[in-house]
Amino acid sequence: MNGVIFFIVLPYLALISLIFGSIYRYFFMGFQVSSLSSQILESRLLFFGSRPFHWGIVTLLTGHLIGFLLPSGVLAWNGKPARLYILEITAFAFGILALIGLIILIVRRSDVKRIRRVTTKMDILVFIVLATIIITGLMTAFFLRWGSSWFALVMVPYLKSILVFRPDVTAVAALPVLAKIHIISTFVFFGIFPFTRFIHIIVYPFSYLWREYQVVVWNKRKKVEPIKQEKEI
Repeated sequence: MNGVIFFIVLPYLALISLIFGSIYRYFFMGFQVSSLSSQILESRLLFFGSRPFHWGIVTLLTGHLIGFLLPSGVLAWNGKPARLYILEITAFAFGILALIGLIILIVRRSDVKRIRRVTTKMDILVFIVLATIIITGLMTAFFLRWGSSWFALVMVPYLKSILVFRPDVTAVAALPVLAKIHIISTFVFFGIFPFTRFIHIIVYPFSYLWREYQVVVWNKRKKVEPIKQEKEI
């Protein structure tokens, strides 16, 4: 029963919320599709927190996406122990990087008075969910080992079965508790994604990557000397 709720019902609810929630906010609440930046209120901790968090989380998401799209390639890479160690250690390092950044951002939200005043309940929920995802991911990588291989062997077939509407939870239901919490919290994050600050990702200006350079011309005003009045004779 738990397997049905957490690994069949929950992922479909998260998928529906992610798709239709994002569409609704984009078309009907366009002005709120933003990260609602608080940089003007505090910038130092934001810089030291957001940089490692973004680098860590984006790299990990990219790695998971590659593992999902090319599972056979990942297994082939892991065929040699040295390459397996490199992949696992690198992923673990980026996980630590993301956790450090998240901790700094949490401290910023809780300790800086001006930031605490603009912090919403959804912000708090996001921090809890993200912390759960990252911590359980790190613990899974450390205690269970070789997550990249069992991700390709267990998670990829399961996720594909969800996408083709033929869910098969047999292998996932047999995973250790740590891995299950990691998976469930990830589904929860994608479910609440449209209602968080992360919604700004869908309007990220990717076109900036290939658009032509803009020419900026600075017009400096010439100093105008004051007109000297001639003395009347």
